[in-house]
Amino acid sequence: MKQHIMFDLDDTLIHCNKYFYLVISQFVDAMTTWFAGYEEVTANAVRDKQTEIDIAGIAVLGFKSEHFPQSFVDSYVYFSDVTGRKRSAVEQDFLWKLGLSVYEHDTEPYPNMEETLYSLANQGHELHLYTGGEQLIQSRKINQLNLSKYFNNRIYIRQHKTNEALEDILAETSLDRARTWMIGNSIRTDVVPALTAGIHAIHMRKDTEWQYNVVNIEVQPKGAFFTLNDLVEVPEAIYGYINR
Repeated sequence: MKQHIMFDLDDTLIHCNKYFYLVISQFVDAMTTWFAGYEEVTANAVRDKQTEIDIAGIAVLGFKSEHFPQSFVDSYVYFSDVTGRKRSAVEQDFLWKLGLSVYEHDTEPYPNMEETLYSLANQGHELHLYTGGEQLIQSRKINQLNLSKYFNNRIYIRQHKTNEALEDILAETSLDRARTWMIGNSIRTDVVPALTAGIHAIHMRKDTEWQYNVVNIEVQPKGAFFTLNDLVEVPEAIYGYINR
């Protein structure tokens, strides 16, 4: 039976968080070097403040590229005010450029990405791609891996990835919810919206996850809800459910 299978992009099909973690580590190193001798400015304190500001910014800006480097600058300003250390325009410019550098990494697929998409398409399922971020940045990733060969024009890029955003897509496409799946790593932006909309959900578990993505699931599934560790498990899980 043909299914409509919607994939998240970042940290579901391609690597993303590991580049953010790398840049955040560079940010922490810079901060603890500049603020050496100030007991308030520990590596943990810097990480916690950046995470707090970063997550707060998403509520306002969504997945807009500027919010990440802004979290570096805002954290720098915060610790400058706390310690009384004089701000430097050169240091702030360095942090802004460091934050933006996360979007310059090459696109790296997760293991078995190609095999999984090919298998599902070959079985006759209709594949969709639903990702959060800016059009230019996300389109570059999609083009680098030629993902349109699987998704065609069924690609949805939204700055805010919320319950309402998913509902809008489902309304626009008139998909049969009993045969529609959402597959992604984020409990907040993939799993909960899918379960709320009454479609099937597959959570792709990661060893380390961005704090923003981790929330409690307080909605009862109306259909399938699986947690998997590898993309290669997806076709079998869907096949097993629809042929149970």
